[in-house]
Amino acid sequence: MTGVLDGQSAIVTGGARGIGLGIARHLASQGCRIVLWDLDFGGKAESDWGFQPALVQTVDVSDPAVVERAFAKTRETLPRIDILVNNAGINGPIAEVPSYPLTAWDRVIAVDLNSVFYCCRTVVPHMREIGYGRIVNIASIAGKEGTPGVAAYCAAKAGVIGFSKALAREVVKAGITVNCVAPAMAVTELLQQMTPKHIEEARAKIPMGRFCTVEEIAATVAWIASPACSFTTGAVFDISGGRASY
Repeated sequence: MTGVLDGQSAIVTGGARGIGLGIARHLASQGCRIVLWDLDFGGKAESDWGFQPALVQTVDVSDPAVVERAFAKTRETLPRIDILVNNAGINGPIAEVPSYPLTAWDRVIAVDLNSVFYCCRTVVPHMREIGYGRIVNIASIAGKEGTPGVAAYCAAKAGVIGFSKALAREVVKAGITVNCVAPAMAVTELLQQMTPKHIEEARAKIPMGRFCTVEEIAATVAWIASPACSFTTGAVFDISGGRASY
């Protein structure tokens, strides 16, 4: 059976687990060759992925030099990259702004926002060269509404949305689309970094009364990354269970 992404290749950052791994699996099920980038694969064997990655690379996406080297290595294995999914991210501590640790702020911004810039800056010239590209950046409903206690995360995700809209206009005539998804809280390992109070407050804001699933996010990303999503760029696709108001 053929898939809508047969013959295409994708880089998925933060692909070792959670949303990133779910996205990678879904893209692979559509025939896409997958390159996984992550800082820590936790000793996983290839049999744990649920598909056969074309390449698995340990990459600190918050370091631009590391990103450039990793992409050069990727190109040795897969000369053409059609899709970039910027998913790598951390939540950071739960603390109000006056007591938010400075080092934690810098780290969250580096991983959640700067990495999106570094990866796009590295990959966009290649996509211009081949005349095609789909960039999907994983933002968050927190980047639209703001969530008390996670100001760094909110600032980073708001930055991802603004950055994506700007980049989309820069490459709009190059055959490249740039879009975001903005999920509400999802059932992933990131919940382990949050307090029960923070989790329940987040759930209470969702009219459907539940968190989104990794599979729901992955299915949305897969469509945005497909040739079918050909006339939408600079958009934010909400996956919020009715929470989003704009």
